[in-house]
Amino acid sequence: MDDLSADQNLIQGNGTRLEAWKASRSLANTPCIDPQQVRSSFERLVVVAPHPDDEILGSTALLSTLLGEEQRLLMIAVTDGEASHPDSQEWSPDALRQQRPLESRHALERLGLRSEHIVWHRLGLPDSEAASGIDQLEAHLRMTLRPHDTVLTTWRHDGHCDHEAVGQACARVTEEKGLPLIEVPIWAWHWADPEDARLPWSRARKVPLSNECLQRKRAAIAAHATQLAPQGEQPAVLTPATLQRLLQPFELIFI
Repeated sequence: MDDLSADQNLIQGNGTRLEAWKASRSLANTPCIDPQQVRSSFERLVVVAPHPDDEILGSTALLSTLLGEEQRLLMIAVTDGEASHPDSQEWSPDALRQQRPLESRHALERLGLRSEHIVWHRLGLPDSEAASGIDQLEAHLRMTLRPHDTVLTTWRHDGHCDHEAVGQACARVTEEKGLPLIEVPIWAWHWADPEDARLPWSRARKVPLSNECLQRKRAAIAAHATQLAPQGEQPAVLTPATLQRLLQPFELIFI
């Protein structure tokens, strides 16, 4: 598959309506998988998040299987998300570099995870330019990953430059090491057509969210206050339409 975002910005406008996704035949035909079944397949889950919040937006169900087993979770924060508000008078890059990682910790706590028991690796690659440090990420993964790990990251064709660079790096290293890779679409919900053949439907699984888990996910997303508030004339990064698509009673993964 070609790089979907190489020549165009796919993250524009309001995106595909939730009602269209609800009517999708491809999505309706996607089989469900129990998150506990996924959990039983690994000793440690290594979550590689391009930005602080990507882990919450796409993988709440799988993270929730590790309640009380936080020692089996490794969080790798690739960037600190400092470029999310380029013209903001309120949030400078330095302020975001401090605030957004804190929001990630608070979000995981709202899921019920004990953040003090979670191992975090912060790589500090430049937000919106993660590809410039991709060799550093790959070297870190080669040094860090161990047998019986499963890696979870954003889909390598998600339509955001950082999501794609990180997804591609994880794909290369897990293939080298023979480890399972789970990819999560975040922005594909925005730009893709509900029957879009560019999505890897054969690898797609729906991970159901219980009502309780969905409420915890809402609370966790709310911890990312910097991403939810409009900045002057600019809308919030996570618009109501974006949240609607990401708060369906399931999460989509590619395995």
